[in-house]
Amino acid sequence: MIQMQTLLDVADNSGAKTARCIKVLGGTRRRYASLGDIVVVSVQKSLAGSAIKAGSVVKGVVVRVRRAARRPDGSYVRFDRNAIVIVDNDGNPKGTRIFGAVARELRDKKFMKIVSLASEVV
Repeated sequence: MIQMQTLLDVADNSGAKTARCIKVLGGTRRRYASLGDIVVVSVQKSLAGSAIKAGSVVKGVVVRVRRAARRPDGSYVRFDRNAIVIVDNDGNPKGTRIFGAVARELRDKKFMKIVSLASEVV
């Protein structure tokens, strides 16, 4: 469950390390984002010399959440940290590698490029 002011890890090699959610996209009064939702973030920390600088505003897809997400078969999936993958306006990831596991719900939301780059789909 991601909301405004939530700190997120960046799970790709775009150069950003941590980001802060500043808006949840998908409706005027939308308050929370979960797996596969798009959020607008402000980059808090980044690597020196990277394309994405600290303070820049970018979009990201939520790939891991600490809050347990229920699946249609009745099972739950939960991760240790909240994480996003930075994407462009077309939904393609800016980085070329994705670190850590991503949720299977991204396949349903049509983020196939992220799923194919991930080392593990849970």
